[in-house]
Amino acid sequence: MESTEQRPGNLPPETTSMVGRRVELAQLRRLCGRSRLVTLTGVGGVGKSRLARRAAAGLRPLFKDGVWWVELTGLREGALLAHSIAEALSLADQSTRPMLDVVADHLADRELLLVLDTCEHLTDACAMAAEALLRAAPGLQILATSRRRLGLMAEEVLTVEPLRVPRGPQDMDGSEAVALLVERAAGAVPGFAVSAVDTANVLRLSQLLEGLPLAIELAAARLGEMPVDELVKRLPDRFGVLRDTGGAPAAAAAPPASGTRPRSDASDVGNVNDVSDVPRPAAEVPPWHRALRTTIGWSHELCTPAERLLWARLSVFAGSFDTEAAVAVCADEHLPEDGIPGLLGVLVDNSIANWLPGPQGSERFRMLDTLREYGAYWLRELGEEERLRHRHLAHYREFVRQADAGWLGPEQLGWYARTAAEHTNLRAALDFGLLRPAGAEGHAALELAGNLWFFWHACGFPREGEYYLAQALAADREPCPERGKALWAEGMVLVTLGKPAAAGARVAEIAAVADRFGCAATADRADTLSSIAAVMVGDHARAAALSQAVLDRHRCTPMAQPTQSAGFVRSLVYITEGRIDEAVAVLEHLRADCDRHSEQWSRAFADYMCARAELARGRVEAAFEHGRASWATKRRLDDSLGMAVALDVLGSAAAAAGDARRTAHLLGLAQQMWDTLGAPQIGVSEWIAARRTCEEQARRALGDDVYTAVFQTGYRTRQDAPDPLTPPTR
Repeated sequence: MESTEQRPGNLPPETTSMVGRRVELAQLRRLCGRSRLVTLTGVGGVGKSRLARRAAAGLRPLFKDGVWWVELTGLREGALLAHSIAEALSLADQSTRPMLDVVADHLADRELLLVLDTCEHLTDACAMAAEALLRAAPGLQILATSRRRLGLMAEEVLTVEPLRVPRGPQDMDGSEAVALLVERAAGAVPGFAVSAVDTANVLRLSQLLEGLPLAIELAAARLGEMPVDELVKRLPDRFGVLRDTGGAPAAAAAPPASGTRPRSDASDVGNVNDVSDVPRPAAEVPPWHRALRTTIGWSHELCTPAERLLWARLSVFAGSFDTEAAVAVCADEHLPEDGIPGLLGVLVDNSIANWLPGPQGSERFRMLDTLREYGAYWLRELGEEERLRHRHLAHYREFVRQADAGWLGPEQLGWYARTAAEHTNLRAALDFGLLRPAGAEGHAALELAGNLWFFWHACGFPREGEYYLAQALAADREPCPERGKALWAEGMVLVTLGKPAAAGARVAEIAAVADRFGCAATADRADTLSSIAAVMVGDHARAAALSQAVLDRHRCTPMAQPTQSAGFVRSLVYITEGRIDEAVAVLEHLRADCDRHSEQWSRAFADYMCARAELARGRVEAAFEHGRASWATKRRLDDSLGMAVALDVLGSAAAAAGDARRTAHLLGLAQQMWDTLGAPQIGVSEWIAARRTCEEQARRALGDDVYTAVFQTGYRTRQDAPDPLTPPTR
């Protein structure tokens, strides 16, 4: 029997223990037993996400297809909600259909729990998606967290209240608020315990914090700097300030008291923009619970001016960020570069930011929504929001330039991991750039969307790429080199989506841009895209002529993406014409070029093409080895389309070897990927027909019942299983 740990899913691990909430967990389990849509509501900082995570872990044994967590914090466009759900489900978006339909089809026969975390800024979109998915998938359960309900008839709502606060000393032993305070305090002050002397102060502190977990954690983090009695003395002052200001977020109205300065070598930044002089605004502020506003404002006061300023500036990041990004976006004469790592460490120590492991052993950080909103509030009051968003855009524009330049090289897997980690920030940069398509930054959105071609086309996000490229091209119509590359990137995305005619329609404008600006690389892109579109519609003569022209122009030049694509088109035409030796010669040249540059993505496609060539030669074992190598690399890059076509050729090789069971297993595994893509098979018509022939042969050899059983076993096999390419023994 499959263990819970082996089930699919992406539930985030809990980084700290959960205190209390037994009653809420029991209530939540009952609600999930009678309704397929349950929403946890409550004020910011009350612990909705933490409760949902623990509840989802407890419910996991009930769902054979796992628990899937969709983090919506960094998503600003409701139009991309379905794409975010698909991304969380590891569902590639290579489909011409609406992404919500693709997700619905994927979920239709599955039994899983989908957790939509932080829905309050996208309630309409979340409600529409939840209603559509629940209607399409009878085995689906949705658990949402939001500061307000989604508003659907089928929705059950559990309002998460603050932790129970003791009324007097006699209630302290059973108080969840006290238990959380003591446990978190022990993390800040090893060996912390409530002594007889401190009992009254701990009781009063728990009452002042009103049982809000985030407020308690922020307060506990400060116990390394001041004793409990000092905290109790300072908090009532904060309540008075709030009454005087109508409940606005507390400013850094006064410097920290003597002896309460946080630990930081970088805290003595001179001439910093101290927010203490900023007048409190009359504008509406986030509707936080009073105790939370109090504790955040008080925690803000205890920060040094440099820490406050960094807190505000970090609010421009969507999701997580690394130290390099924090320095690039936030550093200036007030926040020197060499001081930012230390300041980040202090913000982590004081529970204002969280540390996260990043790709390849790197470090990343993020702030909870409530704390980021507080920082964003002060960033606006400081008059820095526009400037910091421009800096955020500039940083990610340069990041993507480097990623584009380094994609066809030895750091390809690293660039993939780093780009995936920055996905939410890239969306935020694109969204901001689209508001200013031809401003001071030039053609920022066009350049950013075009340079992300590799992420859209090669890493499984063509539908999102189609969305952003269409937006950028519509918003900025001025002829420029950036437009030429963005048009080519859109064409490559359309090819991936199986729209060769639409891709070919971009060629004329790309060529016009190349002529106007004398750009040879853009001319190569036009010819290569035209050749790809031609081969996909069966115009092999045109495809051969265009691809050969590009290859002839670059016989002695370094590897570039258009040249690689031209080589693939040329070899493909050779194979379909039966000129196998000539195809292999082109492919060996491409493979050697990739090996010289330690490049893997194009190399894997060359391996796939070699598998096709070896099959045509009748060399089955060689074909299988090339296919296996292609599939392994595409799996590392999460290239679902590449995995699907590699599995198809492996199925053809197994059929050629007369191994009907392996053929059925591999075709099932391939179908899993095609269904994940949510798209029909795309590619050369002859090879699509070859797959159908393999299926017919295996079905005849095994019989319908056995074929179906083996096919379904392959379909259910996980791609990351120990040996997914081999069917289990009978």
